Amino acid sequence: MTAATLHTNTVPTRQGWRALLWIAPLTALWIALNYSFPIVAASGVQTVGVRVFIHMMLALGLWLGLEQTDLTPSQRRSVWLAVLIPYTLWLAVVWSAAIAGMFRLGASPVPLLPIAIFLPVIVGMPILLRSKRLGQVLDAMPPTWLIALQLHRVFGSVFLVGWARGVIPGVFALPAGIGDVTTGLLAVPVAIALASGTLEGRRAAILWNVFGLLDFAVAVGIGLAITPGPLQLIAPSIPNATGGLYPNVMIPAFAVPSSILLHALSLRQLRRRGKAG
Repeated sequence: MTAATLHTNTVPTRQGWRALLWIAPLTALWIALNYSFPIVAASGVQTVGVRVFIHMMLALGLWLGLEQTDLTPSQRRSVWLAVLIPYTLWLAVVWSAAIAGMFRLGASPVPLLPIAIFLPVIVGMPILLRSKRLGQVLDAMPPTWLIALQLHRVFGSVFLVGWARGVIPGVFALPAGIGDVTTGLLAVPVAIALASGTLEGRRAAILWNVFGLLDFAVAVGIGLAITPGPLQLIAPSIPNATGGLYPNVMIPAFAVPSSILLHALSLRQLRRRGKAG
């Protein structure tokens, strides 16, 4: 390997780590703001802003990806609508249910939160991983996009703020919050490393996706284990005062399953690129 090649390979990695110089301080500032002014999180402003932004970025990114394929304009519109309409309806149903308090303990004879977490993944995963049309879009779309988009995971810091204020048990808040914030902080650096086109960048992207999925597995598992009901295994000394309540419930009810699907799409994309290479 020549010195020039080594320099080319290391520059994106350095740029990726430098991205933390602005992402980490902004995240810390946001955490401090939420801790000092709890009304900010309780108002739902963060939830509305994040969800609307991600929705717009997904719609735009999907369309830009479709424009890079050899599909006809009619086929592009059909694929775009086939993805966006169910996604929008899913968000609307979960959001309405969250505001109406339907995810609170005892609000329904059947616990709705586990259904909200697992059902979209069970239904959506096979469709997203087997669709030929989406495969074409993933081949045309930059692989960095699905990763950088999950910068929004830093807003999982709401769990750390809840723990610091004594309203969320540490047994759940610490692993869930730290895992989310770590995944979000690394999203842009990993995307930059992946953009270098090196094998190391691709490996970093795969490991990042696996870490993000493991974070959800741990958080969801602990969340179910501390929730009163037939699945409860742990009785924390501090009850989860925000469990099932809007706006925090939007994270497990919608953000978790939607992010799991984004991880799955990213891994499918990386796998297809690896085969092509």
